[in-house]
Amino acid sequence: MSTHRLIQAGALVLAFTALTAAARPATASPVKHSGFSAQVTNPWYPLKPGSTYVYRGVKDEEPSRELMTVTRRTKMIDGAPCVVVSDLLYLRGRLEERTTDFYTQDAKGNVWYFGENTAELDRQGHVKNRSGSWRAGVDGARPGIFMFAHPRVGQSARQEYYKGQAEDHFRVLRLNATVRVTFGSSRHALLTKEWTPLEPGVIDHKYYVRGIGTVLERTAKGPLERNELVSFRRGS
Repeated sequence: MSTHRLIQAGALVLAFTALTAAARPATASPVKHSGFSAQVTNPWYPLKPGSTYVYRGVKDEEPSRELMTVTRRTKMIDGAPCVVVSDLLYLRGRLEERTTDFYTQDAKGNVWYFGENTAELDRQGHVKNRSGSWRAGVDGARPGIFMFAHPRVGQSARQEYYKGQAEDHFRVLRLNATVRVTFGSSRHALLTKEWTPLEPGVIDHKYYVRGIGTVLERTAKGPLERNELVSFRRGS
């Protein structure tokens, strides 16, 4: 083949590559894990080691109690140092589910969710189901943004991704929402909307207060569920 034809062929290949790339849907660029820290100081979702949160509400038509503890442990996940958070869910006084969550913060102050180990328990305390468990970098699972460094109305992100198991999304609705729970009240709460394509038709609203984190989660559409903060102790 002549040099002229080689150049023409090369130009056609480049043009075709550019067109096919433009036709593909945009995807997030790979996360730069080197800039992450297990010290999560985001004011909307601070995870100071030693902090404990107690929530009460209703889940699956039963009275619930949730105990969330920010441990002093860290774990490397997919190259990022994460703080380990323990979450225990009780229904009618019986431990129904125990979850270990992994969070980290990037250099800009965004909080990222890097995975969870979930176990549903039977009445004898034996594990009966681990569905929903995932870890970034394993079996195609990817981390997501759990809270923005500087939330703005309309911002949205995917909080987690493990195909068919964990696909939560959220969007910022308000920055000065009023919220009243057992622990206290605020007229400057951050209100978000959460949903997942795995449960179409179900929408949750979450309220966050600066310096504390989540104070209320309730169903906006779908089966009634409510979880409100009744006690908070900041770690030292």
